[in-house]
Amino acid sequence: MDPTPHAWSRGSRLGSSRVAALVAGLAALAAPPGALPVPGREHGSVARANPMVAGVSALVAANDHGATVAPHTAGTRTSRPEEAQIPTRDGSSARASLLVRVPSAMAVYRRPVQASPTIGTVPSSSKYYHVPLVAWVEKVSADGGWGRVEIPYVWPRRDGWIPLKGLRRSSTNVEVEIDLSRHRLIVTKFGTVRYASSAAIGAGGSPTPPGEYFVTDRIPFPSGGSLGTFAFGISGIQPHLPAGWGGGDQLAIHGTNQPATIGTNASAGCLRVSERSLRRLQPMLQLGTPVLIHA
Repeated sequence: MDPTPHAWSRGSRLGSSRVAALVAGLAALAAPPGALPVPGREHGSVARANPMVAGVSALVAANDHGATVAPHTAGTRTSRPEEAQIPTRDGSSARASLLVRVPSAMAVYRRPVQASPTIGTVPSSSKYYHVPLVAWVEKVSADGGWGRVEIPYVWPRRDGWIPLKGLRRSSTNVEVEIDLSRHRLIVTKFGTVRYASSAAIGAGGSPTPPGEYFVTDRIPFPSGGSLGTFAFGISGIQPHLPAGWGGGDQLAIHGTNQPATIGTNASAGCLRVSERSLRRLQPMLQLGTPVLIHA
């Protein structure tokens, strides 16, 4: 979550007015230190004014160098969840992660039964750029009617169950792992490493929070800004924003105009990667792609 003069946009199809609004939001994040550190100004995570922007910057800070993330999470779980997987179209033994489009806000239940208490809500769009939300289903109930998902944009992190009936389904064979101890980002497909790079991660006072997340935004930016030319917003937030941070708190994987920070602890929580990495990641990371961050 780097302070920046740019704003998120709903992909390249956004109109000039939407882009301008996104830019304004990113500018708010860039002003103060937050979850997404701005090159030379990154102190915490996403800016309070624009959590999504801030989060993206923070993630970018960590992604500039990239690394594989071990199955580790923060919050209520300490190990990687059993993913809900579906057979690939070619019938091979490899499996893909289940993704579902959330058409409207959905209540999240503690257990996969209607009578269970609700513990949160999955929104129908991303936090700041209002991109239609595609959620990663980590596990499917025995009867196939419910899916366990991480609740986006909450802290402490928690997960619960949503009914799957009527939801549009898709899948991905791609997964992103962030190894904070090695400042590395690793992308696998069918379990095989397809790309790895160094990444910048959160600074000491605004460390990148480990956990299981998924991609919620794919936003292009003009070159030369603190977020680089592209940002992948994810479903997590930075709970430890730097003092004085005025932007948002959403985490993200993005570029940077200070490539020397890649591979260091420099952001407000986001992961920063190089422009070369952004070009490699864009065709691989679709909305809903799992992002696993571990120490």
